[in-house]
Amino acid sequence: MLLIQNGRVLDPYTQMDALCDVLIGDDGVIAQVAEHIDAPAGCTVYDASGLTVSPGFVDGHVHFRDPGQTQKEDVLTGAAAAAAGGYATVICMANTVPTCDTPEIIRYVTDKAKDCPVQVLQAGSVTKGLKGQELTDFDALLEAGAPCLTDDGINLTSAALCRTAMAEAAKRGTLLSFHEEEPSLVPSPGVNYGSAAAKHFGVPGAMASAESAMIGRDIALALDTGARVLFQHVSSAQSVALIRAGKAMGAKIYAEVTPHHLSLTEDDVPAHGTYARMNPPLRKEADRQALIAALADGTIDMVATDHAPHTAEEKAREFAKAPSGITGLETAFSVCNTYLVQTGKLTPMQLVDRMSKAPAEIYGLTDRAVQAGNFARLVLLDWDTEKVYETYKSKGINTPYTGKKLTGSPKAIVTGTKVTE
Repeated sequence: MLLIQNGRVLDPYTQMDALCDVLIGDDGVIAQVAEHIDAPAGCTVYDASGLTVSPGFVDGHVHFRDPGQTQKEDVLTGAAAAAAGGYATVICMANTVPTCDTPEIIRYVTDKAKDCPVQVLQAGSVTKGLKGQELTDFDALLEAGAPCLTDDGINLTSAALCRTAMAEAAKRGTLLSFHEEEPSLVPSPGVNYGSAAAKHFGVPGAMASAESAMIGRDIALALDTGARVLFQHVSSAQSVALIRAGKAMGAKIYAEVTPHHLSLTEDDVPAHGTYARMNPPLRKEADRQALIAALADGTIDMVATDHAPHTAEEKAREFAKAPSGITGLETAFSVCNTYLVQTGKLTPMQLVDRMSKAPAEIYGLTDRAVQAGNFARLVLLDWDTEKVYETYKSKGINTPYTGKKLTGSPKAIVTGTKVTE
């Protein structure tokens, strides 16, 4: 048995915000949540004084590069990074090598992760080989355990194929997760179009309308088909306005935003170079503020990291030739706490909701509340202590947050009776 004592339970499912002890039975199921619980004989006690006890985080958007690119990350190192970041569950994208377009690859990932303290789920692709030409066998992928279907990293350029995918997904109640960038409006990826940073690196950049144009199209298709559609890593104010309008019209749409789009802008790119190159790129301060407001009011549903490790050698290339993406799992809470909670933009309860309850509900993950009868998947959080990240569990070190003074950090996750610090 495990007894977590003296912590502050902060639970968006029940709206509990109170000093409570949490007792977890030998089966890993929460037995009791109460103001004071005496430790049963032989029980392990964890003193959570000064910490909050919350539902473990859920990241609906990570890249563990496994199979095929394990020099960048693998299931085990990715899961270790997720645990360090406070995550109970992560969902890996399908742009592996080979593409995750068969049940065998889904089972490979989930089998490899079966002993990890973090639940690792594997998405299936929408099209075979991410080629945007032929749909995968949705039923086979879903039966193998895919929580959603996505061609992340590549836009579904054919509106007809996208509509067919939505119609098929709607029949099954399946979530489709879309990377929205119209390729013809992205002369060069990774930096905002026409920005000083783009000029600094001698590239045109990626237009904000590349994203909003596709979001507008797919809102129309979602309304037409009744499909459940998630817009990944939203980056612009115009996209936010379209999503807000689409929700008001009754579309079954959701949106995620990354910690980096909430905290950095195009003005930060010259200083960090390829460690601030990602798709979609960092945009203007007005866009950042629109994203924060949308996360606060629920237009954007959740935080997702788009954890994208690359080797140091790849990121050492000149800006135009380096791969896009940064790591994010280990720093996500600290970044969001620093830029959102400590600045008064979100309450602690709102942030925990956007990092745990909201994504869990969208992906159909149930029984996550800090409540008797639920299997324990918890995170213990320090909101106040200064944190500077220098080393990582991930193989990737491609992050602009190394050496920055941030506030707060995850101290441990609890999976059943196992504490991972």
